[in-house]
Amino acid sequence: MNHEQPGFDTLAVRAGTDRTAFGEHSEALFLTSSFVFSSAGQAAARFAGEEPGYVYSRYTNPTVTAFEQRLAALENAECCVATASGMAAILACVMGLMKAGERMVASRSLFGATTQLFNNFLARFGIETEYVALTDVAAWETAASVPGTRLLFVETPSNPLTEIADIAALSAIARRTGTLLIVDNCFCSPALQRPLALGADIVIHSATKYLDGQGRVLGGAVLGKRDLVFDPLTAFLRNAGPTLSPFNAWVILKGLETLKLRMEAQSRSALALAGWLERHPRVRRVHYPGLASHPQHDLALRQQSLGGAILSFEVDGGRIAAWRVVDACKVISITANLGDTKSTITHPASTTHGRVAAAARQAAGIGEGLLRIAVGLEDVSDLVGDLERGLGQ
Repeated sequence: MNHEQPGFDTLAVRAGTDRTAFGEHSEALFLTSSFVFSSAGQAAARFAGEEPGYVYSRYTNPTVTAFEQRLAALENAECCVATASGMAAILACVMGLMKAGERMVASRSLFGATTQLFNNFLARFGIETEYVALTDVAAWETAASVPGTRLLFVETPSNPLTEIADIAALSAIARRTGTLLIVDNCFCSPALQRPLALGADIVIHSATKYLDGQGRVLGGAVLGKRDLVFDPLTAFLRNAGPTLSPFNAWVILKGLETLKLRMEAQSRSALALAGWLERHPRVRRVHYPGLASHPQHDLALRQQSLGGAILSFEVDGGRIAAWRVVDACKVISITANLGDTKSTITHPASTTHGRVAAAARQAAGIGEGLLRIAVGLEDVSDLVGDLERGLGQ
């Protein structure tokens, strides 16, 4: 880059570009498992980390590096380490930064698989997790002050109720207690929110979602200061292997080029759909940060540029009524994925959070009448018609 401070849109299409001798315009795809060295001495130096360069695609690959550099530029992070999926990013972060006997504090409002990872797997290795309400800053302060606490982990907006965490307040707690604040920025992406600028230590992404944006591949990423992220997480990838493939990195790299355009368009549609749902007589409540009725609406306006493309809403009648709405959809896809250009609908209590204990779901506010929609790029009128088909029964 010749310009000292290029804008977000420029970074989204230009950052991380390192052309080969062939002068290709589109980013190159390096489908290779290994790299050739000029001598035995160079091989030894590369393996020892004494000379920069590529060694083996389990932890070094030029296409993956291009994706890491571009996403780091968009998040304004010193370093990015890419992983095979969003869950692999969370696992790499925890395994790279924690040890047995330490504990973390996490929000009760988490993706179901994240909760399962913390409760059913990390607990086996002596890592304790305490859950607190996402919006209760005093509870975070108390929990973070317990000796042995290493990490604070939040999603904001949360899945699926779109609760908003006060990132600046939690980062201040992290500094006072000597812990690290990790923010899952999957729902907003750097196009709408930059947690590092608000004081977070680490940002995590499921690149499967909005970074790719078209539901094609799996990927994940961890971003932060280089001394905090690069060495411990690269060592974990090198030895454990939850690595982002070069092909997936290339697909997501191209997805980043349209990230802001998609996020802005999908956020506008989500706001329109949320407003329509809020006025519907058969909808009990709508959860969407862009609505003035959202409990953290003012906070969302301060730390996000838009409300995002995810909303959830509650209907009376429990699971039977909720499934009726889902089954009536002919445009909106019935799938638990999100971040796609195609709108999706899911019933969290029986899918994404189905393996979470009923009491824990209730504590997190995930009832049987709750539905989550990830709004895509279709005409809003078609989405309205699709939902009215089920709500009107």
